[in-house]
Amino acid sequence: MNHFTRSTTVRGALLAATALLAVGQTSAQADPYPHGHHRHGHGNWMYVTVTHGDARADGSRGSGSRAGASRDALLLCDPPRGHARAADACAELDAASGDIGAVPRKDALCPMIYAPVTARAQGVWNGTRVTYARTFSNTCEMSALTRDVFALDA
Repeated sequence: MNHFTRSTTVRGALLAATALLAVGQTSAQADPYPHGHHRHGHGNWMYVTVTHGDARADGSRGSGSRAGASRDALLLCDPPRGHARAADACAELDAASGDIGAVPRKDALCPMIYAPVTARAQGVWNGTRVTYARTFSNTCEMSALTRDVFALDA
């Protein structure tokens, strides 16, 4: 494991721990919404990562390839913050009930160029744990299928 991978892993772990602490602090208070009936959007967050290169969603790598640069963000949605397009990403996730695979596709004409990018997310949406990982052929395909959820370069 090289220095870059370790520092990215440590940074990701620290961001996730911070989010869990924030969620834990609100959970420690009396729940004004008993029996799991939370108000819409309460405590919704996603830790999202985009890795360029052939680091596949299952964690394996293509033959002889190396993973490229990674970007990450902690998307908080009550209120939207922590992400370049937080308001749009939160609205898209809200419309899909936190299911990234159900985010409506954006019309796009993507080039048939293989420049793999892996998108990963983990978090909590409406009280349910969410995990997502998928490798796309290129950033255009990722953007078309996930809209603003993984738009970290904006």
